[in-house]
Amino acid sequence: MNQITVTGMVLAATPVGEYDRRIVVLTKERGKIAAFARGARKPNSALVGVTSPFSFGEFTVYEGRTSYTLVSASISNYFQELRLDVEGAYYGFYFMELANYYAREANDETALLKLLYQTMRALVNPRIPNRLIRYIYELKVIAVNGEGPQVFECVCCRSAEQGQVFSVERGGLICGRCREKCTDGRTLLTSTLYTLQYIISSPVEKLYTFVVKEEVLEELGKLVTDYLARYLGKHFKSLEILETIMQ
Repeated sequence: MNQITVTGMVLAATPVGEYDRRIVVLTKERGKIAAFARGARKPNSALVGVTSPFSFGEFTVYEGRTSYTLVSASISNYFQELRLDVEGAYYGFYFMELANYYAREANDETALLKLLYQTMRALVNPRIPNRLIRYIYELKVIAVNGEGPQVFECVCCRSAEQGQVFSVERGGLICGRCREKCTDGRTLLTSTLYTLQYIISSPVEKLYTFVVKEEVLEELGKLVTDYLARYLGKHFKSLEILETIMQ
């Protein structure tokens, strides 16, 4: 077996047998991998803490023919704050579940890992509302995976004229001349459109550097939620729990 060291974050952990644990790690070098951590559920095991969700760092694994075996890990950030914040934790679980859905094995997931890590850092920053973090992450994660909306020009004729409406069905902006081609066009606040454009075009490092007014947050949330429902169509258990505890 070949021993390698990868940088990544634990997305999920499940018990296996009496003492072992199976973890899913989003890595920079190998995409999403599953690794078995032998004895990780024993109280005195060095792998107890490093195999918990949210753990980010370097993981040394043996690469077998069909699976990986975790040897050791050096964790640089456990995101301990989320373990003491129920709402924040479930936001984190949802973000990891979404990343888990999109990530693929043996794929370059550097951008996705970077986005997830910066999003977790934003979650432990009390100055940024969790709802805004959610909408930014949701929009950016689908953009990273090539499924984001067109927010700079008309999806029909490529015109960048003013006075456009947004069509979830068409997947982006529709100009005045093409409006008759869509039945679900919605007029957006100028600040909402600017926010959409900023999220789509900005590097990950600059995503969580702003806040918006409540009216913009509401409009942004409805648009992003409707867009994901149309193009993702995936049910996430963690999101259901999150929405329940926030009621």
